[in-house]
Amino acid sequence: MRRKPSARVASEGVTHTQLAIQDELGWLFREQPTEDYGIDAHAEVVDGEDVQGRLLALQIKGGMGWFRETARRGWWFRPDAEHVAYWLNHSLPVAVVLYHPETKHCHWQLVNRQTLQETSTGGWKLLVPEAHVLDASAANRLRVAAEGDPYVLRLRQLQLAKPWMELLASGKRLMVDIEEWINKTSGRGSISLGVDNADGQKPEKLASWGVVLGLASYAEVVPQLFAWADVQVHEETYEKAESNAYDTYVAMRRALASGRWPDRQATLSRQRSRHARRPAWSGKAAQPRGR
Repeated sequence: MRRKPSARVASEGVTHTQLAIQDELGWLFREQPTEDYGIDAHAEVVDGEDVQGRLLALQIKGGMGWFRETARRGWWFRPDAEHVAYWLNHSLPVAVVLYHPETKHCHWQLVNRQTLQETSTGGWKLLVPEAHVLDASAANRLRVAAEGDPYVLRLRQLQLAKPWMELLASGKRLMVDIEEWINKTSGRGSISLGVDNADGQKPEKLASWGVVLGLASYAEVVPQLFAWADVQVHEETYEKAESNAYDTYVAMRRALASGRWPDRQATLSRQRSRHARRPAWSGKAAQPRGR
């Protein structure tokens, strides 16, 4: 089966948006599951090593078709009424991102009652300015849009976690897997959350995102990130990682003792364990707190 060109361009739009968020702004990018209607990703503001839950929801569109209706200073984007209602009532500020496949630029606009315009036919349109390129020049305006007092920011995070809490309430068990970038003082890493079906298979992935925790201990921070659940260390993960590390160490020693350099697989394993990324912490959210 051949992949449709439109699907390829749409995927490129998400990829280029992610690169802009991470490389140009230095923020964190969280791609969202398809069941989140009208939202493709979240962007989390990072100031140095400071991450405080300031998030933006992103609707990403890629392809020249989104640039056909030109305006004086940009392009008109026409969302349907259902998406407009969803975005205006979303727990996070929402921005539309249009990816231009010829210029490779991502153009953005915030979605709110000031930027939306009602048409004479009862529809809606949104001006996406050509000057709104998703790069370092957008940082201040997007940062302001994501701001909120600590209570509001915490409430946003709980609203986003509501579907996961409902899974726990239904009897499901969630697996939190964290990879920490070693040899980094920033505490930068990534989190993956999935459903543990207890059938020996890999967890069904729900979401993944990057984190910057500074010098804080992952074992201390993880229960705080998932304060709505009873989080416990999954000892089997550590036992397996330690066993793999020991096997790699033994293979290296044997190869060096015999005067032969180890095979490529062992070399790659050693490089990953020392210089790339390693499993840092994993746990299972057993049940919602208060139950």
